[in-house]
Amino acid sequence: MGSSTASCCVLILLYFFTLVCLSFVRLAGSNQTATLAVNASGGKPIPDTFFGIFFEEINHAGAGGLWAELVSNRGFEAGGPNTPSNIDPWSIIGDESSIIVSTDRSSPFELNKVALQMVVLCDSQDGNICPAGGVGVYNPGFWGMNIEQGKKYKVILYVRSTGPVNLKVSLTGSNGVGELASTDIILSESDVSDWTKVDTTLEANATNHNSRLQLTTTRKGVIWLDQVSAMPEDTYKGHGFRSELVEMLADLKPRFVRFPGGCFVEGEWLRNAFRWKATVGPWEERPGHFGDVWKYWTDDGLGYFEFLQLAKDLGALPIWVFNNGISHNDQVATSSVLPFVQEALDGIEFARGDPTSKWGSLRAAMGHPEPFDLKYVAIGNEDCGKRNYRGNYLKYYSAIRHAYPDIQLISNCDASSRPLDHPAHMYDYHVYTNANDMFSRAHIFDHALRNGPKAFVSEYAVTGRDAGKGSLLAALAEAGFLIGLEMNSDIVHMISYAPLFVNANDRRWNPDAIVFNSYQLYGTPSYWVQQFFRESSGATVLDTTLNTTSSSSLIASAIAWQNSADEKNYIRIKVVNFGSDTVSLQISIDGLDPKSLQLSGSTKTVLTSANVMDENTFSQPKKVVPTPSRLESAAGQDMNVQLPPHSFTSFDLLKESINLKMAGTDSSTRSSI
Repeated sequence: MGSSTASCCVLILLYFFTLVCLSFVRLAGSNQTATLAVNASGGKPIPDTFFGIFFEEINHAGAGGLWAELVSNRGFEAGGPNTPSNIDPWSIIGDESSIIVSTDRSSPFELNKVALQMVVLCDSQDGNICPAGGVGVYNPGFWGMNIEQGKKYKVILYVRSTGPVNLKVSLTGSNGVGELASTDIILSESDVSDWTKVDTTLEANATNHNSRLQLTTTRKGVIWLDQVSAMPEDTYKGHGFRSELVEMLADLKPRFVRFPGGCFVEGEWLRNAFRWKATVGPWEERPGHFGDVWKYWTDDGLGYFEFLQLAKDLGALPIWVFNNGISHNDQVATSSVLPFVQEALDGIEFARGDPTSKWGSLRAAMGHPEPFDLKYVAIGNEDCGKRNYRGNYLKYYSAIRHAYPDIQLISNCDASSRPLDHPAHMYDYHVYTNANDMFSRAHIFDHALRNGPKAFVSEYAVTGRDAGKGSLLAALAEAGFLIGLEMNSDIVHMISYAPLFVNANDRRWNPDAIVFNSYQLYGTPSYWVQQFFRESSGATVLDTTLNTTSSSSLIASAIAWQNSADEKNYIRIKVVNFGSDTVSLQISIDGLDPKSLQLSGSTKTVLTSANVMDENTFSQPKKVVPTPSRLESAAGQDMNVQLPPHSFTSFDLLKESINLKMAGTDSSTRSSI
């Protein structure tokens, strides 16, 4: 029995040992292998304009977001006359025994005639005593005003009354309790017999992220209010933009800003389209309009001038998209489109004209006598299939080319697979799709026409279930798509993601690059992917050859670029592993002096996470962000690197000099990461 038992034990041990070995074999087999050859001796220049941003007024991106105005519906125009229940989001403090609130058309501003009327029935001096704190109105802003201790807020309002005014202006908590700052506006009857502008500055004594602005009184009489504004004094470069949101844009180093839409430019109906002339001049005189595509009112404090200023503040070129006489539901016939064409010509004069010209003088009066650097305009948005588009387009093209021959004109019609039937310098390419399809489109421009207009991929994003509210999966698919665009930058001259912003309280579109509320913000993984491409503009895309056992899930590119901060030269290799297996990648770089890559200063950056559907949130704003690390022992002309599943990896290799050898140089010592 002893010998047979021993034999059985040996067999059992051999069986389990075989299973373990097979498991290791299977695990080892799950790793894919690939090689990437980079030729650093030449390459093609990437346009200086390659990477930029696109802003559309969607998701309260501007009103209640990028534009720092705290008051929503500051001119009471959103509701209209005699509809006090629609002065939203303004609300009444007090009841009908103490105050009656309505609207009328007594405003001094010609283009926004609606004003708020308060009939105050109580008085601290007679029997009908006002409630403690008085009666009046309050505005909660855009889902709460962010008021921070020690910061100053400029409040402007216009007031008229039948008698003396004693009006308290205060910032309080969301329920009116907890005064953060206040001041009393005391005016004589003669001061307010006609409309009077009042401005004051409040300094907050505490922080409350969900505050409101109150206007209250304890004196009987009739008071009219209009154009009530509250702005933080601390805005980006003092130009009215919410600083922390613009700083996230500045971190992307955009070379252009496309604005103001998008569908916002078209409108569901032409009467609600963005018209630039209604958005310039003093903010009090701008009528505002209802954006019927995304279903909310904008006071147009963020107007044409401000967009031009934003582009300049970011060191980017403005790209103005204007309406071409076509909305989603109605169109202007080509025979009647000339007034729209003239409006576009006037808009270009506003941006570029001499300060003595008609529209250039208005720009100068707004504080910017020197012209803006407007070199690109887009004629319409997604209108190529509309009946009158080509006819209208040709009218615009002819007029603008005649008046401004240096301006580049962008068509809505896609020319990636067949020639345009009309002249253009560039054409729009928009794509919103699922993750797999987006990744597969990395090669869509490989065989695009090289002659004729260049491509402007002005709107792209993964949408639908793959995207969630901003998933890693979506970002990786977009990264692969962008690598394909980078390798085709001889034909693709501009790229921008969409949409850029979303106020978490009014999410009209998923996903978006930057999510915010009154005081918080974070970038989605798609935002962080864009940071990998911010150095591509003006760089050199190098020739690469990728060989892989899983070609459908791997894509790579390489660029040579110079850091403007320290003027050091780098080679950046970007690789997306869209698959679920680890990939062992052997990188070889030819065309460099063997000693030209420095170990110190070379870095690796990886974007990945435990789950491909992971997202960032306000509670975990950096759950999925790039993780940089130094290459301690790996920088060289031959490297073996490991690419995690579902990851985007960038290698920045610091070059000691820019002396390049011809392709075929002997490789340096092999190293591993």
